[in-house]
Order: sequence, then C-alpha cells, then structure tokens
Amino acid sequence: MTKTFEPSQLLARAAAAREKAYAPYSRFTVGAALLAAGGKIYTGCNIENASYGLSVCAERVALWKAVSEGEREFLALALVADGGGIIFPCGACRQVLAEFNPELELYLSGPEGSWQIKNLKTLLPEPFLLATGN
Repeated sequence: MTKTFEPSQLLARAAAAREKAYAPYSRFTVGAALLAAGGKIYTGCNIENASYGLSVCAERVALWKAVSEGEREFLALALVADGGGIIFPCGACRQVLAEFNPELELYLSGPEGSWQIKNLKTLLPEPFLLATGN
C-alpha cells in the first residue's frame, strides 16, 4: 500500500489516545497511533501500575491491539505526549516495533504542534530480529 494518509491525521489520533492515558504516578500522558499496511489505525495510551515494571507504553498498547486483530505489517507510528519536547519511543518499544518493521516511519510530536519524522532504523540500528534462514 502506498502512503495515503496525512501525518497530521495520525498525530491527531495519537493526541486523542493520549487523553485516555492512565498515568497517576508519573502524570506523563502519552498517546500512539499505529498505521497498518491495510490503512487501519490502531491507537494506544500509556497505562501505569503501582508496580512500575508492570506499566505499559502507548506504543506497545497500540501494537498489541493491532497484532491481536491479526495485523502484521505496519507503515508508521505517531507519538504524542504532554511534555515540552519531542518524545521518542523507549528502548523496549523500539525493539518491539522493529520485530514487525525495522524501517517503520515515526512521527514524533513536539511542543505547540511541531513534529519530526524519524526512521526506526536510525533509533535502533541493530535490533534483535527473527532468524529467517536467509
């Protein structure tokens, strides 16, 4: 599928997902919108837990939702947070996303609606990947 979406639409979906975040401990809310190759968008928000290690990032929530619905190919992910600067996926999210597309386009939100595009490969140049025998 060719890109037939506007990054601003993906960022808007991520911003709407951020409104549903459960972040009573950090008070740092994050939303993600993941574009599947077929054109469907899956959203996620961060969900914290009193046992901090059991908290889940917005990116992984969106990915888990998509994979649980049968998706396996993804084109782009938008990420929006309530902080003052550009937000990047954590290392765990980078690895999990790379499992499905190490070349994933990332639309990363900044202050006052600014954003930038990164390629996942630039943020995680040597991910662990499934051995395919090639």
